[in-house]
Amino acid sequence: MSEIQTGEGRQDDLPETRIHPSAVVEDGAVIGAGVEIGPFCHVGPQAELGDGVRLVSHVVVAGRTTVGARTRIYPFASIGHPPQDLKFRGEDSTLTIGADCQIREGVTMNPGTAGGGLATVVGDSCAFLANSHVGHDCRVGSHVVFSNNVMLAGHCQVGDYAILGGGAAVIQFARVGAHAFVGGLSGLENDLIPYGMAVGNRAHLSGLNIIGLQRRGFSREEIHALRKAYRLLFALEGTLMERVEDVATEFDQHPIVQEILAFIREGGKRSVCTPREAPGPA
Repeated sequence: MSEIQTGEGRQDDLPETRIHPSAVVEDGAVIGAGVEIGPFCHVGPQAELGDGVRLVSHVVVAGRTTVGARTRIYPFASIGHPPQDLKFRGEDSTLTIGADCQIREGVTMNPGTAGGGLATVVGDSCAFLANSHVGHDCRVGSHVVFSNNVMLAGHCQVGDYAILGGGAAVIQFARVGAHAFVGGLSGLENDLIPYGMAVGNRAHLSGLNIIGLQRRGFSREEIHALRKAYRLLFALEGTLMERVEDVATEFDQHPIVQEILAFIREGGKRSVCTPREAPGPA
């Protein structure tokens, strides 16, 4: 029998774990309290399902995969199967998914590889809509939304509260900053700054994610500072790194501007996504 924690006597008062007769739960799997495993699901011997997880039906959780509490996974999702990397040789690697996520129909998520730290990590309270994909060795933050058919290649980073529109594709090793927005059907080949918005094929920086900022309660003063800093960062004068230092001095009391500057300074394997034309004057 697999290891099943029934939750008997727990303070959080979760219901009993329920496993449909047609489901297969391999010996060694760890099943938390109040878990529901629906018809025709398959849970592998190294998988761990946190308290209150629900596998609706026809879900496969394979490999060394941990699914956080109360996450719900819908039919035909493939979670934790070997990465789609021809260099993969079966090394022990992991996929960790946070709590309170929604993983819709046909979603695929792969564990890490030796070339990327052996781990793929997804944060809490994320929504992955139908047929979206999280590649090997990715780091996805919390409160992230992937719309239908989003494709995230290997080794990517996505910050908290980022939103990727339907059919968007992100090239391997690219970074998407916190609170950023990638438009539907966009192909992102470069790093997208925090709070930025990228659209097009190939995607260019088209401004700031103002609607997202307003929805999340950023003040008018914070948004005004971001707008001014954005215009200065992507002006025509000087190099980008020279402009970064100028903006750092002028906005030294603005943490959200400093967050963008830190993202640019940190760098990565991709260039920073820039506008097609310099922003207008403040």
